Amino acid sequence: MAIAASKDKSTEKPVFSYEARTKEGRVIKGEMAAYNDTAVRAEIRRLGMTLIRVKRKAKPLFSGSKPIEPKDIATFARQLATMMNAGLPVVQALDIIAQSAEKKAMKDLVNEVKNDVESGTNLADALDRHRKHFDELFVNLVRAGEQSGALEVVLDRIATYKEKTESLKGKIKKALFYPTAVLVVAFIVTAILLIFVIPQFESLFQGFGADLPAFTQFVINLSDLFRAYWYWIFGGIAAAIFLFVFVKRRSDRFNHFLDRMILKLPIFGPLMEKSAIARFARTLSTMFSAGVPLVEALPPTAGATGNAVFRDAVMSMRDLVAAGSPLRIGMQQSNLFPVMVVQMVAIGEETGALDTMLAKVADMYEEEVDNMVDAMSSLLEPMIMAFLGIVVGGLVIAMYLPIFKLGAVV
Repeated sequence: MAIAASKDKSTEKPVFSYEARTKEGRVIKGEMAAYNDTAVRAEIRRLGMTLIRVKRKAKPLFSGSKPIEPKDIATFARQLATMMNAGLPVVQALDIIAQSAEKKAMKDLVNEVKNDVESGTNLADALDRHRKHFDELFVNLVRAGEQSGALEVVLDRIATYKEKTESLKGKIKKALFYPTAVLVVAFIVTAILLIFVIPQFESLFQGFGADLPAFTQFVINLSDLFRAYWYWIFGGIAAAIFLFVFVKRRSDRFNHFLDRMILKLPIFGPLMEKSAIARFARTLSTMFSAGVPLVEALPPTAGATGNAVFRDAVMSMRDLVAAGSPLRIGMQQSNLFPVMVVQMVAIGEETGALDTMLAKVADMYEEEVDNMVDAMSSLLEPMIMAFLGIVVGGLVIAMYLPIFKLGAVV
């Protein structure tokens, strides 16, 4: 048994472990965040128990507490779905998940949800109190499952949805991370050569008494510029990154412009477009199959697309659907969805199998994203190696050109 402290002060209080005896004579052990052991004793008395012993827990040198990631929530959904399908009550399932959680933050989160459910709160409302980790989509699906009496079925769909969306995000990150990392490394290597290596050659060339090749002189001038204004260069890059992140977090107009530009890129644009369509189809299919009305399902779906252009388009589609128009009409007017996708949605609406057709669209586009990532990796690797060879090799050649010229004269 653990007694939770108030959220706003728990991080400031030390933690005490205690043993106490209940009115029934049962001995329990637990932990409590309090300013001192006197506060612990007072709280135990208030709860009608007799304190046996209390001891302040030593604070570890390194907490080792890792933040909760989306994949942890996906794992939580799958574990809860599996145990609910096995017939376990919600509270017991949450207790098992909390005990098996590796991350302390995840253990605390699940315990808080379990305590809320034990006190009479339904699972959807308990999850809704932690919007940082359980988004609107997750909460709405759980609420629909509780209302329909098919919570275990909905949880299984949530788990599948979370697993597929996290897999899709991982593929996109894989496609973007490699070239970005290589470009950063190339810049750092180039900066080191310009600041530390090339000046050594420059002092050597001064004793030649001859004009340097144009390419060599250009690199030396670039090195002089870099050494003279390196703090401005690095400071400017850091300021640009900070400004980019600052504006991106606060300006919807900038996000819309940026996402629209990304969709127009020659290589990454089609990848991001297919990814957004896959997320749209997977999210809407999951919510619609869980019994969420289409009008209510579209706003969370808009946020799940991961692109401001698609998000605004889906919200416009929601207004049309609320006015009585079929979903396919809104998709056609957005000019973002391929004709084949619109036709499959139209067939789904006519046959009453919209969730099934959307799931097929999601499967198809997720497979296309997977294939595109593999193809991009195969294509980008030689291109990036060639780029690194040109940059680093060009600097090396520029430094050795005067030596070659001197050897030819001798």
